[in-house]
Amino acid sequence: MLEHGGRLLQASRRYDIPVSEWLDLSTGISPFAWSVPEIPAAAWHRLPEDDDGLVDIAREFYAAPHVLPVAGSQAAIQALPWLRSRSRVGVIDPGYAEHAEAWRRAGHEVMSCSAQDLLASVERFDVMVLVHPNNPSAEYFDRGLLLAVHESLACRGGWLVVDEAFIDADPTESLSGDSRREGLIVLRSAGKFFGLAGARAGFVCAAPSVLQDLQERLGPWTVNGPARHVLRLALADREWHAQARSRLFAVSRRLRDLLCARDLIPTAGCAYFQWRRDSRALEVHEALASRGILVRLFEQPASLRFGLPPDDTGFARLDLALAQALA
Repeated sequence: MLEHGGRLLQASRRYDIPVSEWLDLSTGISPFAWSVPEIPAAAWHRLPEDDDGLVDIAREFYAAPHVLPVAGSQAAIQALPWLRSRSRVGVIDPGYAEHAEAWRRAGHEVMSCSAQDLLASVERFDVMVLVHPNNPSAEYFDRGLLLAVHESLACRGGWLVVDEAFIDADPTESLSGDSRREGLIVLRSAGKFFGLAGARAGFVCAAPSVLQDLQERLGPWTVNGPARHVLRLALADREWHAQARSRLFAVSRRLRDLLCARDLIPTAGCAYFQWRRDSRALEVHEALASRGILVRLFEQPASLRFGLPPDDTGFARLDLALAQALA
């Protein structure tokens, strides 16, 4: 299995620091989670039902004509490659590594390259996979350009798969509203924006034919009852959405300012994280980890991704640790 952020228990054992003493900045998950209310007993005791209203609420939140709830967008990432015969697949690199891995495991011919190279050679591929905004390089793409790419692929029976796990903080450039088009598949995550990664819930926005094939592949009850109950409430909480978006951008700017002050000017960033390409990435990662601060290390390219500290204490602790690590 591929490595991901959030392996706090593993870090605790490796560096011999109790879990409670860590500042975990290794994921892109918002530290300002939607507050989960008491969950009714029926959500635990009864099988989930598809007609509980979740789909309607999700369609409104994502402005998508058709959606399928899944056990996190990861479930869709692993299943979608099995819905096509052997294809030439272009995947953004650097990017979320599970995409390329899933298509390779399903027997497809996969080429990983930069967004610029992908977009300049659409005719080479049957399927193109982009992350929007990208993780970790935080690239945004023009909607018009992406729709043109989709049209080029779709006229040949191809797919454009757009992973929008990090777009909820600024959904104006989302393609979910266009996802009725054949060959356009948009993945959305409830874990990042709502801070509910443990619920393992996400949505696929696509044409009904794709969603039907995907649902048959995944089987029934892909999202558990408690998660469905929480999602219905969280997706409908518009006042919280507005407050969360404002807060995420403000805290991300503060994080960028902190890194700049320590001469670690971010290469890129978005509402959820700041990313720094740096030949010293491994050394800085180890120095921070030895002080109980976990950030995400990437080997190719050598870089660090800093998630958002949750409060003033977290910012002060990161600032002090960077000062010591870089001294």
